[in-house]
Parts: sequence; C-alpha cells; structure tokens
Amino acid sequence: MRAFVFPGQGAQVIGMGRELAEAYPAASEVFAEVDEALGESLSDLIWNGDIETLTLTRNAQPALMATSIAAFRALEAEGFGISDADFVAGHSLGEYSALCAAGALSLADTARLLRLRGQAMQEAVPVGQGAMAAILGLDFAAVDQIARDAAEGEVCQAANDNDPAQVVISGHKEAVERAAALAKERGAKRALMLPVSAPFHSALMQPAAAAMAEALAAVEIAAPAVPLVANVRAEPVTEPGAIRRLLVEQVTGAVRWRESIEFLAGAGVTEFWEIGAGKALSGMIKRISKEAVTRNVGTPADIAALKE
Repeated sequence: MRAFVFPGQGAQVIGMGRELAEAYPAASEVFAEVDEALGESLSDLIWNGDIETLTLTRNAQPALMATSIAAFRALEAEGFGISDADFVAGHSLGEYSALCAAGALSLADTARLLRLRGQAMQEAVPVGQGAMAAILGLDFAAVDQIARDAAEGEVCQAANDNDPAQVVISGHKEAVERAAALAKERGAKRALMLPVSAPFHSALMQPAAAAMAEALAAVEIAAPAVPLVANVRAEPVTEPGAIRRLLVEQVTGAVRWRESIEFLAGAGVTEFWEIGAGKALSGMIKRISKEAVTRNVGTPADIAALKE
C-alpha cells in the first residue's frame, strides 16, 4: 500500500518547482492558476525572489502548496495519479495540498485559503511575543510534561509530534525559552529555538482559527478520492463536514505526525511518496517506521527515477 504525503513550512527554497514548470505544461499551469487566484505573481517570488520574503508565512504556505501540486500534476502527466495512493496526509499546511491533490478542494480555493491562513496566523500574535522550539532526544510525553511545567500561567504546549525523538513546542516566547532550558535539564540532546514568525499550533492561534472557520464555511469541500489521515486526529477522514472542522482545529491543535505515520504503517502502508519541496518528511518517516520505503517527487529527475 502507498501514501502520498505533502510537506509543510520549512521546506521552501528559492527556485523550487521551476524545473517541473519548464518540463511539464501541467505543472506550469498550476503556478499560473495560483498567481491568478492570488492576484499577484507568487511564482516570480518563488523562482526569483529572496528567501526572507518567501519564508513569510503568508507567502510560504501557498508557495509550498503550489510546488506540491505542480509535482503532483507532473506525476499525473506521466500516468501516475491519486488512484495510485491508498491514503494522503500532509504536515500542517501540507494537509491542504493533500486535500487539493485528492480532489477535495479546488486549486484556486486552496491557494486563497492558505494565503488567508498564513496572514491570520502571522497577525494572531504580535511579532516577538511568540516562539517555537524543537526538542530533540525526548519523546512526546516527556516534552508535553516539560511544556506544562514551564508554562507558569503562559501558553506553552507540544505543537508538533514529528517523530520519536523530535517534538516542537509553541507558545509565549518566555515560556518556550523556559521549556527549552528545562528540556536540557531533563535529558534532551538539543533544544533549538526555531526561526519562525509566530507560535503555530498553539492556543495563541485562536484568532486565526476563527478566521479559518469563517473562510472554510464559504468554500466547497468534496469527499477526497482517498482518505486523508488528519493531523489533529491521526486517523482517516473522508466526510467533508469533518474535514472542515478538523482544518479549523488544526490551527491551534498539535500536528500528530508520528501517530499519523504509525497509523498508516499499521494499516499496511509500506511506501510513502513525499510530493513537493524538500525531504524532511522522508527523514521523519524513516525514524518512525524502519521498514518504510520513501520516495521523493520534487523534480523531473525524481519522476524519471520513479518511472524506472
């Protein structure tokens, strides 16, 4: 069995997707359609801009989705498609890419939703008040307890359960700094403050969740062609109303990536295709499921290797 998985923020690089757009008209059309939906040339920023501007959440989210869907359309041009997957999943914003690939959301709606999501997440907390940190070498239960102990009346919570030895915490800057120090005291190998502009997947994102609830209520969501393993539940969902609710919950809820991959492996998935920029998910998947076979689909060379 096979799952198609879609990356989240952090995978962005200048030039991503350009080779796909040059090699495949279907991929080029994706970038053109996203540009039109947003009323600006996001593709020019992706291919010719500076990394600081691309990394702004409002840009990174639709840009990474566009790159993933361009790669997916290139796959389709070579005879692969959603029918070659048994499940889809995506890391945070990647969940929107997964839903678009599976036919649950239109490309234009996905682009506009992610632009709004990025803006709303950025505006939910004044710059400098929130932070995130990656804790390496401790499991989710240990980090969850550290976050609670460090909160001291502020928000500090385990936000991304990425793999057995990498958990990301999120919340008020001072609380996250306290948690990072406490994690080292309790045996973490490393505690790294992350270069992000807002405390994603924490209770501080509630204003963004409200904005997404309103936006998602106005968008048509179809049943995906294959089940989505949702971030906040780590279990499959196909019903449009449930998908809508879970996308709202996802803004403030934890990304349960480790559990999602454990579910997929337990369901019989042995092959994971990471569709889009970077290879971060493949690394996580290997650390979660030693038997998993991962393949990357981000360039024409990757697709040529798949065909062989």
